[in-house]
Amino acid sequence: MAAAAGSSDGVVKHLLLARFKEEVTPERLDGLIRRYADLVDAVPSMKAFHWGTDVSIENMHQGFTHVFESTFESTEGVKEYIEHPAHVEYANELLPLMEKVLVIDYKPAAGKA
Repeated sequence: MAAAAGSSDGVVKHLLLARFKEEVTPERLDGLIRRYADLVDAVPSMKAFHWGTDVSIENMHQGFTHVFESTFESTEGVKEYIEHPAHVEYANELLPLMEKVLVIDYKPAAGKA
């Protein structure tokens, strides 16, 4: 199973956890999220996009308020996304507006380990 986690084949989820700077208005945030979602049409390797805000009652969010999840068919697809001009342009706008960010790529596994 450990070898499969390192291979480039198979679905990969790209998670971005964010806390935006206080000066980012709700209107600006709405526009940023729409542009993030639009990357699905601009970047061929990006197959799906979902997002949401923290609703946990556990209070373990460590300050993160937003979650953005993108789906790719492989780790190579994530690499293509990261290097794609549309993503580079968007990231250059988005990242300076974040107070805190964490990115994790993982291969989903179902059931028992």
